[in-house]
Amino acid sequence: MLALVAAAIFALALLLDLLEANLGDAFTPQTLMFAGLFFLALHLGGVGGSSPVNGGWRGRGGSSRRR
Repeated sequence: MLALVAAAIFALALLLDLLEANLGDAFTPQTLMFAGLFFLALHLGGVGGSSPVNGGWRGRGGSSRRR
């Protein structure tokens, strides 16, 4: 999920750079690039990955019930 956020931020930064748009000092292509790198680093670090809530962290071998 965070990789998609990073990709969207990179796309916005690219469009701002190509169109030479000026949105003020806060939203330059460089700051958006750093924000995209931040979200990409979070994604690669495992933040926002699978959790027990969304069906992740399943044990190996299927069922945890003993037979």
